[in-house]
Amino acid sequence: MKLKINKITPEARLPIYHHPGDAGLDLFSAVDDVIGAGEVKAIPTGIKMAIPEGYVGLIWDKSGLSLRGVHRLAGVVDAGYRGEVRVVMANLGGEPFAIQRGMKIAQMLIQPVVTVEVVEVEELDETTRGEGGFGSTGRF
Repeated sequence: MKLKINKITPEARLPIYHHPGDAGLDLFSAVDDVIGAGEVKAIPTGIKMAIPEGYVGLIWDKSGLSLRGVHRLAGVVDAGYRGEVRVVMANLGGEPFAIQRGMKIAQMLIQPVVTVEVVEVEELDETTRGEGGFGSTGRF
């Protein structure tokens, strides 16, 4: 499969797989910026892409940034979207976080999409879990 990329900022970096077999393509910042403590910003990548029909780009954290309290929030890039890919980032840490142009800020997984038919029903089938939610399986 080919992923077509259009650089809209000349110095933008194309997404790359850092190691053979990696699941995620690294996404890079196209700007220098600072995300203040508790702040949320959409960081531009300087690229547009054409994800093939039947697939989606899912944006995930980079583990090294997560350890520093910086996470991505929104993360779905649909096949029909042709605008700039921006990464919504939140700084959950207590100090400002500097973003540098060319820095890895997130990773994108390209995955198949299954389209379902939504059907309203009066009741759902029973399962052993039932309505057990948060914490229902215990701590250990």
